[in-house]
Amino acid sequence: MSQALNELLNLLALEPIGDGQYTGQSMDLGFGAVFGGQVMGQALAAAKYTLAADRPVHSFHSYFLRPGDVNKPITYDVETIRDGKTTSTRRIKALQYDKPIFYMTASFQQPVPGFEHQAPMPDVPGPEGITPDSEHIKALAQYLPKSIKDKWLSESPIEMRQVHYNNPLQPQVAEPVQYVWLKANGPLPDDVRIHKYLLAYASDFNFLPVSLMPHGRSYWDRELQVATIDHAMWFHQDFRLDDWILYAIESPRAIGGRGLVQGRCYTQDGTLVASTMQEGIIRSRGGSAE
Repeated sequence: MSQALNELLNLLALEPIGDGQYTGQSMDLGFGAVFGGQVMGQALAAAKYTLAADRPVHSFHSYFLRPGDVNKPITYDVETIRDGKTTSTRRIKALQYDKPIFYMTASFQQPVPGFEHQAPMPDVPGPEGITPDSEHIKALAQYLPKSIKDKWLSESPIEMRQVHYNNPLQPQVAEPVQYVWLKANGPLPDDVRIHKYLLAYASDFNFLPVSLMPHGRSYWDRELQVATIDHAMWFHQDFRLDDWILYAIESPRAIGGRGLVQGRCYTQDGTLVASTMQEGIIRSRGGSAE
């Protein structure tokens, strides 16, 4: 297991502090605030302490309220909403400075037999032979600000490979569609819950920027404000994130200073294992954008 992956797993191992509350630290990725995927993964990890292992998460809906401070611990307050025969619901509040920075409502269900169908996997090249995102970042190292250079050039816990790479320094107008192969940078424990928490973490990468592609703009553009408002995810079945997952992303709409993106996660054999949806702010810091 890589050191970066081990550090991320340690971040998900929250410390109980009593009365349904848990605390966790943050990893500074150079975004100027806590990475949203980290908060989602930690919120799910907090909820697991209140549930039996045979009742896995199948969906969550979350809202980002305030930027998180990477230098201060985050407290997660888990509220038990309901425990039914097969389904449980939890509400998780993340706090810093005694103020909520994030809310999540998550549902957990024991799998039961039922109807099955799925959307087909897109016909795209496999991960072999595709340049890793880390190599693209190294090629742009001279343009990275000193404040983030070491962080972005260091080993990542999740390996990502964009099928159609779009240079963030020279973005081209393109259809709002992106395919990203991703997997953990090393072997993972057999606990299926951890694989889901890590996919929630990884699902926030390369997501909202797809809504900028039709406009030939990039999240690296300092004139733009790009920030997540809400993020929802549905887990359809178990999978392993130390095997490759295809993250198929598209943006069907942008309006009102907001962009909407949706994604589907497939195993290499074509099984749809998770779906995602997110809306975020995409607008000029001066108040207008083309």
